[in-house]
Amino acid sequence: MIDVHAHFAEEGYDFPAEWEKITAAGVQTVILAADTLAHAAWHAKFCREHAGAFFTVGVHPSELEHFGRETVEALKEAAADEKCVAVGEIGLDYHYPGADKAAQRAAFEAQLNLAEELGLPVQIHSRDACADTLAILRERFGRGEGGFLMHCYSYGAENLDSFLELGAYFSFGGVVCFKNARRAVEAVAACPSDRILSETDSPYLSPFRGEKNTPANIPVIVEKLAAIKGVSRAEMMGAIRENAARLFAKLS
Repeated sequence: MIDVHAHFAEEGYDFPAEWEKITAAGVQTVILAADTLAHAAWHAKFCREHAGAFFTVGVHPSELEHFGRETVEALKEAAADEKCVAVGEIGLDYHYPGADKAAQRAAFEAQLNLAEELGLPVQIHSRDACADTLAILRERFGRGEGGFLMHCYSYGAENLDSFLELGAYFSFGGVVCFKNARRAVEAVAACPSDRILSETDSPYLSPFRGEKNTPANIPVIVEKLAAIKGVSRAEMMGAIRENAARLFAKLS
């Protein structure tokens, strides 16, 4: 099983015990997503010491205070690591009042340029910014060539086709296990099996309310995804593994 999006840096996990718990749960691969350069460096060190751990480089739209040309160059240098499989998590987040939308769009586009230069896929964070996210992605992926993941997809089944036609993949996490998660469940049901992936976004969004999340919860999420799609757990695991290998070429 695979978790395509988790965070370990400065999150207070007890290693090596936590990693032993993750592997004991049957999770063979974890992709650690960056939100800052510092966290990308932390993840890179962790991945050099743990088989099955990979990482991304990128700056989250809420962490752009010092973002500039030097940041992009530093990201490029970090991405040269053999265990770096993507640029992310990058994108747009308009949720909080006062968001600098212009700065977010500029940083998003700069990091998309970097991913294109490096031949890497991207992991996209998009919150309350569906229209602008689609507008930018249409410029980049208008021919349906793909190469991007909508992490923790939250825009419902009604917007799924707009991203699909650009070649998107979609990852779903613990939210699909919530009793009131109608929109998330509908999105999973509408998502083609060859575009679906599993994530935890650890330490956030545990399928168990009030608990700290962990990639060890991936089996619970995969079981729920299989139930929604009406397939066996083994079939869902196989589809996710194939999809991850197709999107993140450096995993193999």
